Amino acid sequence: MSKIFKTMSSKYYFAQRNKQQDLIGTAIFNGDKGNGLFKNKPYPFVLSNGDNNIFSPVVVDAKKYFNENGISWWSGDKPTGHVLSSQIACINHLFAIRKDKNAVLKVLNGVLNEFSEVLPIECDNDKQYIAFEVVSTHDHLNEINTTRGANCTSVDAFILAKHKSGEIWLIPIEWKYVESYNTDDKSAGKSGETRKNRYNDLIKKSKQLKWFDDYKVYYQEPFYQLMRQTLWAEQVIANKATETLKADNFLHIHVIPKNNDALLKTNTRYPYNVSDKGMEDTWRSCLNDQSKYRIVDPEVLLSPVADEYNELVEYLKKRYW
Repeated sequence: MSKIFKTMSSKYYFAQRNKQQDLIGTAIFNGDKGNGLFKNKPYPFVLSNGDNNIFSPVVVDAKKYFNENGISWWSGDKPTGHVLSSQIACINHLFAIRKDKNAVLKVLNGVLNEFSEVLPIECDNDKQYIAFEVVSTHDHLNEINTTRGANCTSVDAFILAKHKSGEIWLIPIEWKYVESYNTDDKSAGKSGETRKNRYNDLIKKSKQLKWFDDYKVYYQEPFYQLMRQTLWAEQVIANKATETLKADNFLHIHVIPKNNDALLKTNTRYPYNVSDKGMEDTWRSCLNDQSKYRIVDPEVLLSPVADEYNELVEYLKKRYW
């Protein structure tokens, strides 16, 4: 996930901000009037109570889940009131179905129809079928820290599934909402040297990531996140003897609203790219096995269970879609 205010030039950002602001004061946000604090400043699109930012039927369980599993909330120690948070968007879309084995399987097979079963996720206290802000048990990426949701590579949502081949697959899910990115080079300066020391050898040894003489594509967002999550999945699989999550293969799902052109289609943000066709094709050109990476719109992702989860879908339509 990214800093929200990096998206200020995006038409989609402004459209969604206006959509959300129009809902402030209504039942969607439990009558919350907004003007809450974000980085110690009041904004009309920030709720005064972050609890009102979460789909009401799951807010108590979601807060309990984060607390019991030691997961950090974005930008604070409780749910943010910022209505454009992608962490909140991810929770609002997926938390309500996480205990429904059949629903989670339908959602997964809607992305890639090759799975026979979804499995309880052992890293969570309650071991359901979708987990959030998942990290590895041990640090394989030279990051030192393995705190869920903070200061290390984590995945926004996660499914563990049995493939029709009999293999167990990791399904890391990266969730985007209004994000877009500047052309920051994360390989530059002292911090950049630290990052290269952490990841470059792993990239060179990766079976999935290609190595380029101009490696900088991997040190610019959103590719920096995707690179680390790809390495994360490979290392969890390679070290399954000592990892809580034990698997043989993986599928990387990237949830991005189809109208977020500033993220999906703009080329000028990628000065180090190996493609001139936008984010998806640029990233695919970095992969040896492109079938392991799928982009899906959030409404399309939930469509296989729309009839079963009417209240959730109506909420998501009013708020996001």
